[in-house]
Amino acid sequence: MATTAPVSKALLSTGIEGLDTIMGGGITPYRTYLVEGEPGTGKTTTGLQFLAEGVRNGESVAYITLAETGEELQAVAESHGWTLDGIHLHEVLPTEDLLQADQQYTMFHPSEVEMANTISLILSVIEERKPSRVVLDSLSELQLLADTPLRYRRQVLALKQFFSKRKCTVMLLDDRTAASADLQVRSIAHAVIQLEQAVKDYGAERRRSP
Repeated sequence: MATTAPVSKALLSTGIEGLDTIMGGGITPYRTYLVEGEPGTGKTTTGLQFLAEGVRNGESVAYITLAETGEELQAVAESHGWTLDGIHLHEVLPTEDLLQADQQYTMFHPSEVEMANTISLILSVIEERKPSRVVLDSLSELQLLADTPLRYRRQVLALKQFFSKRKCTVMLLDDRTAASADLQVRSIAHAVIQLEQAVKDYGAERRRSP
């Protein structure tokens, strides 16, 4: 029986010329990438540029935020003179009900219920919008909800498999502010993009991907 050689997938542009150069021309589609760095290093900006490139190509794209509000993301875009037109922003943020969570959940720990609800909302957005590019911001929120490293790893691995089956190229943003930083996601991601911010004795601050 004749076999057919696999068709190579063209690399996707991240929307950032310098980063594409570092990545050898772009990133492999349908993979999950970790973008990590301290607050202020440009993770949100990187994610928005990645999605904006998808919009320019006529793709469906989604920014799922677990931390920043839509207004805050709009402010980031406006600071660069960009528009968020074509980018679906979906907030998965805590509600005021969580202020009384201990009184509401008697059989399960509040974090277990909130984690399940958060994952469910993320999956529903993907099923509804069917995006080809996704930014998930941020993993620190999931890590705090997971409570244990094992649960955190399993949740992220399940998300990776879910995205892959639906042909999503994903950037997971991580500001490394969770209480216990570890290498769980690094071992799962296809590649790690680490951003740094350098404050010089003279001149403007510089952000780079080492």
